[in-house]
Amino acid sequence: MSIHQQATISADPRRVYQVLADAEALSALSGMGGKVAWTAGEEFAAFDGNVTGRQIELVPGARIVQAWRFPGWEPGRYSLVTFTLVAVDGGTLLAVDQHGEPDDWHDHIAANWPTFYLTPLTEYFAAA
Repeated sequence: MSIHQQATISADPRRVYQVLADAEALSALSGMGGKVAWTAGEEFAAFDGNVTGRQIELVPGARIVQAWRFPGWEPGRYSLVTFTLVAVDGGTLLAVDQHGEPDDWHDHIAANWPTFYLTPLTEYFAAA
Protein backbone atom coordinates (compact mmCIF):
# COMPACT_ATOMS: atom_id res chain seq x y z
CA MET A 1 0.00 0.00 0.00
CA SER A 2 1.03 3.60 -0.24
CA ILE A 3 0.09 6.98 1.14
CA HIS A 4 0.25 10.37 -0.57
CA GLN A 5 -0.56 13.62 1.22
CA GLN A 6 0.41 17.24 0.66
CA ALA A 7 0.13 20.69 2.14
CA THR A 8 1.23 24.20 1.27
CA ILE A 9 3.53 25.66 3.91
CA SER A 10 4.04 29.45 4.08
CA ALA A 11 7.85 29.38 4.02
CA ASP A 12 10.46 28.79 1.37
CA PRO A 13 11.60 25.19 0.76
CA ARG A 14 14.97 25.59 2.50
CA ARG A 15 13.33 26.70 5.75
CA VAL A 16 10.78 23.87 5.62
CA TYR A 17 13.59 21.40 4.85
CA GLN A 18 15.58 22.55 7.90
CA VAL A 19 12.75 21.70 10.30
CA LEU A 20 11.60 18.57 8.46
CA ALA A 21 15.09 17.05 8.31
CA ASP A 22 15.75 17.82 11.98
CA ALA A 23 13.86 15.10 13.90
CA GLU A 24 14.52 16.94 17.15
CA ALA A 25 13.00 20.23 15.94
CA LEU A 26 10.13 18.47 14.17
CA SER A 27 9.28 16.42 17.26
CA ALA A 28 9.39 19.56 19.41
CA LEU A 29 6.48 20.99 17.38
CA SER A 30 4.36 18.25 18.98
CA GLY A 31 5.97 18.59 22.43
CA MET A 32 8.16 15.50 22.03
CA GLY A 33 11.84 14.72 21.66
CA GLY A 34 13.91 13.38 18.80
CA LYS A 35 17.41 12.55 17.62
CA VAL A 36 18.66 14.35 14.54
CA ALA A 37 20.66 12.79 11.70
CA TRP A 38 22.04 15.15 9.04
CA THR A 39 23.89 12.64 6.85
CA ALA A 40 22.61 9.91 4.55
CA GLY A 41 22.99 6.59 6.33
CA GLU A 42 22.59 8.02 9.84
CA GLU A 43 19.86 6.84 12.19
CA PHE A 44 17.22 9.27 13.46
CA ALA A 45 14.41 9.05 16.01
CA ALA A 46 11.29 11.22 16.14
CA PHE A 47 8.35 11.72 18.46
CA ASP A 48 9.95 10.24 21.57
CA GLY A 49 11.18 7.22 19.58
CA ASN A 50 7.78 6.33 18.13
CA VAL A 51 9.30 6.70 14.66
CA THR A 52 12.84 5.53 14.03
CA GLY A 53 14.81 5.03 10.88
CA ARG A 54 17.68 6.00 8.68
CA GLN A 55 18.25 8.93 6.37
CA ILE A 56 18.56 7.63 2.81
CA GLU A 57 18.83 10.81 0.75
CA LEU A 58 19.03 14.46 1.81
CA VAL A 59 18.78 17.13 -0.88
CA PRO A 60 18.58 20.48 0.95
CA GLY A 61 15.47 22.43 0.05
CA ALA A 62 14.17 19.74 -2.31
CA ARG A 63 13.86 16.17 -1.00
CA ILE A 64 14.29 13.89 2.00
CA VAL A 65 14.07 10.12 1.69
CA GLN A 66 13.93 8.02 4.84
CA ALA A 67 13.56 4.35 5.71
CA TRP A 68 11.41 4.34 8.82
CA ARG A 69 9.45 2.16 11.14
CA PHE A 70 7.40 2.01 14.31
CA PRO A 71 8.69 0.02 17.31
CA GLY A 72 5.73 -2.39 17.07
CA TRP A 73 6.61 -3.55 13.56
CA GLU A 74 8.28 -6.91 13.05
CA PRO A 75 12.09 -6.73 13.15
CA GLY A 76 13.61 -5.58 9.88
CA ARG A 77 10.34 -4.09 8.54
CA TYR A 78 10.73 -0.56 7.17
CA SER A 79 8.69 1.68 4.94
CA LEU A 80 10.10 4.24 2.54
CA VAL A 81 9.06 7.87 3.12
CA THR A 82 9.79 10.62 0.61
CA PHE A 83 9.26 14.30 1.37
CA THR A 84 9.31 16.46 -1.77
CA LEU A 85 9.49 20.24 -1.42
CA VAL A 86 8.60 22.50 -4.34
CA ALA A 87 8.58 26.29 -4.30
CA VAL A 88 5.12 27.65 -5.10
CA ASP A 89 3.49 31.03 -4.89
CA GLY A 90 3.06 31.62 -1.16
CA GLY A 91 5.65 29.11 0.06
CA THR A 92 6.34 25.41 -0.35
CA LEU A 93 4.24 22.55 -1.61
CA LEU A 94 5.22 19.67 0.66
CA ALA A 95 4.31 16.23 -0.68
CA VAL A 96 4.65 13.14 1.49
CA ASP A 97 4.75 9.69 -0.10
CA GLN A 98 5.03 6.53 1.96
CA HIS A 99 5.37 3.02 0.56
CA GLY A 100 5.67 -0.35 2.22
CA GLU A 101 3.86 0.23 5.51
CA PRO A 102 2.16 -2.90 6.89
CA ASP A 103 -1.46 -3.17 5.74
CA ASP A 104 -2.79 -3.11 9.30
CA TRP A 105 -0.95 0.20 9.94
CA HIS A 106 -2.03 2.00 6.76
CA ASP A 107 -5.10 3.80 8.15
CA HIS A 108 -3.33 4.76 11.38
CA ILE A 109 -0.36 6.26 9.54
CA ALA A 110 -2.49 8.02 6.91
CA ALA A 111 -4.62 9.60 9.63
CA ASN A 112 -1.59 10.85 11.55
CA TRP A 113 0.44 12.53 8.80
CA PRO A 114 -1.59 15.73 9.33
CA THR A 115 -1.42 15.41 13.13
CA PHE A 116 2.35 15.09 13.47
CA TYR A 117 3.74 16.62 10.27
CA LEU A 118 1.51 18.67 8.00
CA THR A 119 -0.53 20.64 10.53
CA PRO A 120 2.33 21.41 12.97
CA LEU A 121 4.57 22.55 10.11
CA THR A 122 1.79 24.69 8.63
CA GLU A 123 1.03 26.29 12.00
CA TYR A 124 4.69 26.80 12.90
CA PHE A 125 5.49 28.71 9.74
CA ALA A 126 2.19 30.63 9.75
CA ALA A 127 3.11 31.97 13.20
CA ALA A 128 6.72 32.78 12.27
